[in-house]
Amino acid sequence: MALRSLGRLVSSFNPPGREIGVPKRPLVANVDDDKSIRDTTKDLLESAGLAAVTFASATLLLKSRRMRSISCLIADMRMPQMTGLELHQHLVGSNHAIPTILMTAYPDERVRAQAIKNNVVCYLAKPFAADELLACVRCAIERGRSDTD
Repeated sequence: MALRSLGRLVSSFNPPGREIGVPKRPLVANVDDDKSIRDTTKDLLESAGLAAVTFASATLLLKSRRMRSISCLIADMRMPQMTGLELHQHLVGSNHAIPTILMTAYPDERVRAQAIKNNVVCYLAKPFAADELLACVRCAIERGRSDTD
C-alpha cells in the first residue's frame, strides 16, 4: 500500500475537531488462535495509527477488562471453543455488540451470508490485502460511532 493511501486511512480514524488535544485512538481487538496472525495484524493496525490489543481466544476477550473500550473486533472464524461468528453472536446477545470483522482461511459462501445477515461488517478470506482490512476497520469504527450518536 502506498504511504499516501495509508496516510488517508490513518487520518480517517482520527478526524480533526473531535476533541481538544490528542484525540483518543480507537481500540481494535484481534482474536485469533494463531500468534503470527495476531502479531502481524497488531503491527498493521498500530502502523495505521490505531490502538490494538490481541487475544488468543474468545474466552480471553470476554474476560478482559478492556471489553467496554473496544471500537472494532477482528476475529478468526475457526478457533477452538468458540468461532468468530459465535463470538459475535454472543456479544450481540449479551447487549454488548461490537462492530465485527471476520476473517477465514476457509471461505464458505453460506457462512459469509449468515455472517452478513448477523450484521458483521466484513467477511474477509485470507490472504487479504492490508488496505482491504484497514478499509473494513474504518467502516466498523464509523458504524460504532453512528450507533452511539
